[in-house]
Amino acid sequence: MAATTAAQMVQDARARTETLTPAQVADELAHGAVLVDIREPTEHVQTGVIPGSVSAPRGMLEFWADPASPYHRAEFDPARRVILHCASGGRSALAADTLKQLGYENVAHMDGGIKAWTDAGQPVEQPPGS
Repeated sequence: MAATTAAQMVQDARARTETLTPAQVADELAHGAVLVDIREPTEHVQTGVIPGSVSAPRGMLEFWADPASPYHRAEFDPARRVILHCASGGRSALAADTLKQLGYENVAHMDGGIKAWTDAGQPVEQPPGS
């Protein structure tokens, strides 16, 4: 079996995952969706965070999102609408695909990540403590 590439994994995940624009994400946030920022804390300091988003670095996502995990966090509820974002959309597509494997049925990711969000004129703020 031939090995796959990271780019192919992202492409496959995008094909299986709902993709939203920044405007669609803003609308969904106004109606109670939870937005999960899977970037690393150093990225938050560099480019800011979307107000109200939940920080969950990609390396901890599965542990925090799995209700059966001892590390589960209350912000993650498989019954809620969950939207993920990263810097440009690759990691968030992979992460959304992973949440679907954990039983999250109403999950999507934001195409273009925080870059597209800021380019669309949507608000960002500096993370607490920076």
